Amino acid sequence: MARDFYDVLGVDRSASETDIKKAYRRLAMEHHPDRNAGDESAEERFKEVTEAYEVLGSAEQRARYDRYGMAGLKGGQAGPAGFGEFHHVDLSEALSMFMREFGGMGGFDAFFGGGRRARQQQQRGQDIRAKVRVTLGEVASGTTRTLKLKALDRCKACGGSGAARGTTPVRCSTCNGVGEVQRTAQSLFGQFVSVAPCPTCAAQGTVVEHPCEECHGDGRVRGERDVKVDVPAGVADNNYLTIRGGGVAGPRNGKPGDLLGEFEVEEDPRFERRGDDLVHDLPRSFSEAALGGAVTVPTPYGDEEIEVPPGTQSGTVLTLKSRGLPNVNNGRKGTLYVRVRVWTPPKLTPELQELFEQLSRIEGEPPKEESLGRRLWEKMKEAFGT
Repeated sequence: MARDFYDVLGVDRSASETDIKKAYRRLAMEHHPDRNAGDESAEERFKEVTEAYEVLGSAEQRARYDRYGMAGLKGGQAGPAGFGEFHHVDLSEALSMFMREFGGMGGFDAFFGGGRRARQQQQRGQDIRAKVRVTLGEVASGTTRTLKLKALDRCKACGGSGAARGTTPVRCSTCNGVGEVQRTAQSLFGQFVSVAPCPTCAAQGTVVEHPCEECHGDGRVRGERDVKVDVPAGVADNNYLTIRGGGVAGPRNGKPGDLLGEFEVEEDPRFERRGDDLVHDLPRSFSEAALGGAVTVPTPYGDEEIEVPPGTQSGTVLTLKSRGLPNVNNGRKGTLYVRVRVWTPPKLTPELQELFEQLSRIEGEPPKEESLGRRLWEKMKEAFGT
């Protein structure tokens, strides 16, 4: 389970916005990768305190977290837990937030003893959104879909570096490999220092002097690939699944984007879906509703037999427990509701007309002829093929 964000920053739940910002700055400087070269635990801690500050540093996010915990950060309209999960920051995102906090203060270099170590912040590839169409039967059991994606993939000729075979990118002379440049300007309020991506190397920190002939220095080429998507049982329209690193490759070995598979469930004319429950309309004639009997009804798991009691009225609902759809979070299956609809024949043959008239005369009284109901049922089956 994720640690409590207040514990991560070491502050009380009543801490002010200023206290939260101070705690983040102190911990971010302590665990910054440039101060802890090669220490993976420090890098993870740096990302962790950044995530905590990203939530607690926003009044709206903090209010949702205080009320609902991590569940309140899981995407709102995106779908139930497990879909649209809280986004964990990667290192490049954590470093970007750190720069937003410290980059314009004019004292950034002092945090690292007079000059920070050059760090190549590679550009991340774009995310890909793709529709994943499934049937209601596949929702009931779960399935696997294979998507064909056409996107920029890492160039095999240069290994994604963008440099021709036998050569390597060289450090950018403009930013000295940092990927950023600082500009100093004077204003009425004193000296102002701004940080911007290096225009020479496009924030890469290196320059390709001899570009690869296949990718022309970008490190990526257009390709087509198959991606398998595991569809969990119980998904609904607009739920989505994130496949980390399944998107577009980043330029020159940059981190790839994500693949966001958005589910689209095909309509099934046999059922009306209500969350995990299903409703099936069962048409019955007057005689069938009156006499009752066993009837076969469809379910997402195959046909099953259900008993219709004699004298069933139109609108009566019969239930089949655990024959609905599984819940996407806990796997518990909903209920299939069978709603009886008694239909009236639009046209009557002369013989049926006579039988209905006889029935009308004796309604509410004990039948004088025991075979009347059976005769009516047989004639209606004959006339309407039911």
